[in-house]
Amino acid sequence: MSDLFSAPLPADSASSDSGPLADRMRPRTLDEVSGQDHIVGPGRLLRRAIQADRLSSVIFYGPPGTGKTSLARVIANTTRGTFESLNAVLSGVKDIRAAIDRSDEKRRLYGKRTILFVDEVHRWNKAQQDALLPWVENGTVILVGATTENPFFEVNRALVSRSRIFQLKSLTPADLLETARRTLSDRERGYGRWNVRFEQGALEHLVEVSGGDARSLLNALELAVETSGQNSWPPEDGVDIFISMEAAEESIQKRAVLYDRDGDYHFDTISAFIKSVRGSDPDAALYWLAKMIRAGEDPSFIFRRMIILASEDVGLADPHAVEVVIACAEAFDRIGFPEGNFPLAHACLYLATSPKSNTTLSFFDALKEVDREDAAVPNHLKDPSRDGEGFGHGEGYVYPHAYRDHWAVQQYLPTALLGKSFYVPSTAGYEGKIRDDVLRKREIQAAIILGETSYAETDSGEDGEIVTWSASSKGREGWYKRLASGRGERFLRDRDCVFAALNPLRHHRILIPQANDGLLLWEALRRVPEGLAAATVDSEAARDALLKFAATVSLDETEAPAVAVAPGAGFPSPAQAESWFGTTVFDRVALWEPWRRNFRGSSTPEAVFAGTASAAADLLEKGGILAVFVSPPGMGQRLSALLEENQSRFPGFRDAEERFFGREPYPGQAANRWAWSADLPEKALADAGFTVSTETVEQEEQRALPEKDILRWFDREKSAWGAAIAHELGGEDFARIKTLLLERAAAGPLAWKWKSLVIKAVKQG
Repeated sequence: MSDLFSAPLPADSASSDSGPLADRMRPRTLDEVSGQDHIVGPGRLLRRAIQADRLSSVIFYGPPGTGKTSLARVIANTTRGTFESLNAVLSGVKDIRAAIDRSDEKRRLYGKRTILFVDEVHRWNKAQQDALLPWVENGTVILVGATTENPFFEVNRALVSRSRIFQLKSLTPADLLETARRTLSDRERGYGRWNVRFEQGALEHLVEVSGGDARSLLNALELAVETSGQNSWPPEDGVDIFISMEAAEESIQKRAVLYDRDGDYHFDTISAFIKSVRGSDPDAALYWLAKMIRAGEDPSFIFRRMIILASEDVGLADPHAVEVVIACAEAFDRIGFPEGNFPLAHACLYLATSPKSNTTLSFFDALKEVDREDAAVPNHLKDPSRDGEGFGHGEGYVYPHAYRDHWAVQQYLPTALLGKSFYVPSTAGYEGKIRDDVLRKREIQAAIILGETSYAETDSGEDGEIVTWSASSKGREGWYKRLASGRGERFLRDRDCVFAALNPLRHHRILIPQANDGLLLWEALRRVPEGLAAATVDSEAARDALLKFAATVSLDETEAPAVAVAPGAGFPSPAQAESWFGTTVFDRVALWEPWRRNFRGSSTPEAVFAGTASAAADLLEKGGILAVFVSPPGMGQRLSALLEENQSRFPGFRDAEERFFGREPYPGQAANRWAWSADLPEKALADAGFTVSTETVEQEEQRALPEKDILRWFDREKSAWGAAIAHELGGEDFARIKTLLLERAAAGPLAWKWKSLVIKAVKQG
């Protein structure tokens, strides 16, 4: 067993000659770890787990000298449990069993858990890794593995599935330079006792040639310092030590580039090939193909990947692509090399230059729905040959071939999935030719279903009136109506617009104020598994609901979202963010319709957006992104447009609505909170120091207007819209318009159109 962690040196005994420099300068705390802020920075998942001593099994994967063993040492210094260490190169099954026996004894007798660090874990064979698996699975040990090889290919799949993978990156020149300077100034472990100077460019040369490897840098630094003009080491304190460029060059050599056709190289190159073909770049595709062939790659493997690609990435945009690739593969089998290079290149170029469509992936959406919803077959689609007479199976089925174009409207999906769409045809190639026909038939079916079912939308607005909004609903009834009308799909599309603007990385810290519905929060949790998904809600009840949902998907304490109660605007101060989430800054902030929740009493849209912009600026780091999804009332559906055919009877209706959504409050009326559009949030964000870009999203849905909503809008006592329109038109016309709208709504769903904005704001320095 390695003694790397078994007997650490006391702080006061660590001197400049107590071991290799690279070992002496290993980080002792998380704050001393260089270059890995994406996994151990403030607020990151791994940092929280280590600090809370709640670490689950992890595997650190990264190039040499990036800090894998150093992180293990930090864990050893932090944990209240027992720490065991093994080196996979030097230990076998016997050593594993001995470590397991000690761990099991400590758990049974003392209730102490054991963290087992395994360096170079990929060097164990399958039998050795299998010997460890049951003890990781039953919690006898918490595995901390370290490997320079991709664990998805080199570590037992079952072991990987029970661990979280953290990828360490090569250190940047700035990280290495900071490590060197810290070493030169450290009197306890480094060379701070002497005056070490470098010829211009000498230290930078060591950093550059180290290639992101801190150990390589420190080894070279040790050799350069301790062999530069000194008869013996260590010299007296305060001695000048000068490192020339020649000494620096002699102290370090470039490492050989590793080449392993059966390891990462194999998978990385085929990945580059597939992505080049998918991206319709024939030049890059030919280059990666040639590189694989030159390296001796199996042509059958390449053809297998191209056959998959023909269906996955070309698909119905060119249905013949799969035929061409299979024909080329058969041709290669007949002729072999060297002439076989021609069918290889033929297939490659055909795929790279084909139109692209990935709509075959819609099958997996259907598969997920099958797993989620065990829906019954509609009666009219059931087989009538056995139970048609007794149970009416097949009754009502419409035979498509009996109709023009061999198609007739009827329900094919289970009732529970009405309005659900899996396949969305692309506009590319052959698929573009069938797109209009597929969508037309789908639209007709949706219209029939909507006409047979009464859908209503309830509103959660505090005033009981918002005639331009449709994205909130309370209660089980409203939720069902959203799903039935396809509104759930629109929510997901709108959410994707927000995350396209955010473009978060896996290690980012995302804050979502006012996250009561969880719409953005759960997606954030999926997008930043190694970062932080933080949210605020306006009540303890909302917080409990979100955390209970997190518990249902088996998220442990360190993986669950961080949720805090912050009434009102939902933005914490930096001090509150530090207290609640462990960080004062975030990489991304996402907001969903902030104006609705923030309007209270006499608050104005100007005040709401100014406060939102200021609060976001306080919490975002430089270059951080705020994404806001908002549907301004000024860009919403006008009720007058629903009665277009009656404009001649009420010519002032349209103008009255436009004045309402674009004017100052009517005398005696409170602040008109609906009279604003895109320019208001854009100006507030620009004033707060953001660079702002805005995308307009055209929205449309078939909506049934329930009578109670119409009556609420036309209530002159409670509705600001109703009071303003009645004042403009007079009571008689106002009453007639209400009657016409009730009649129109009773006739069936209406096309409800509005515009939403996705505002992307980047914080400047």
